Amino acid sequence: MTRIALAPCSPFSVTPELMRETAELAREHGVLLHTHLAETADEEEFCLEKFGMRPVDYLEELGWLEGDVWLAHMVHVNADEIARIAGAGVGVAHCPSSNMLLGSGIAPIVEMLRAWVKVGLAVDGSASNDHSNMIREARQAMLVARVRYGAEAMPARRALKLATVGGAQVLHRADEIGSLEPGKCADLSLWDISRLEFSGAADPVAGLLHCGVQYADLVMVNGEILVKDGRLVNERLYDYIPRHREIARRLVSGD
Repeated sequence: MTRIALAPCSPFSVTPELMRETAELAREHGVLLHTHLAETADEEEFCLEKFGMRPVDYLEELGWLEGDVWLAHMVHVNADEIARIAGAGVGVAHCPSSNMLLGSGIAPIVEMLRAWVKVGLAVDGSASNDHSNMIREARQAMLVARVRYGAEAMPARRALKLATVGGAQVLHRADEIGSLEPGKCADLSLWDISRLEFSGAADPVAGLLHCGVQYADLVMVNGEILVKDGRLVNERLYDYIPRHREIARRLVSGD
């Protein structure tokens, strides 16, 4: 249930030495590498000014363009860069909600999939995506791809595949998770399709995204039920909500 990866936040926010040494350490111990890359136009401008190369070129210079790496965002990349990350076996964590909230742009996910890049979905962090809800992230991935490429480019089932099998492939765990098969972890999310929001949904699978569902009725992780009847089984977590709100209020007010 626990996996370790080495993950400097971004190659332009740390030293080149740290990036190279991190890659060496990860490969010495056989763990994966992760960072955020090509998220904003400002990042591209900074890399060109500071290092004389685009973010993907800089990552390759640091020895990171290999199959043990997965990258968040990848919004501002061109066709040649997509082909190179595909050839290197690099995975991509698509974060559509974060990219929209921050105005970063729309990642060319359809082009990546056509190039056989491994693509999964991610929610980024709470500072740039307040809901951190994977089923809603899948809906966002479906919608932004259709805005950019047309309605046929991202059917609901394709977006759901990114959220399940795609993520497992990016994390090099496709033999353990991502699909319901004998021998894999018992990871399940179940929805009651008799509820009002599903009314008229001829295809209940597509309805998970088209109807904009919010929370699963039951969630099982590795055989353990964590959500039942739409509520967390560990109800102690609800006790943190007032404290969380107070901390947020103080941060905003500067108290």
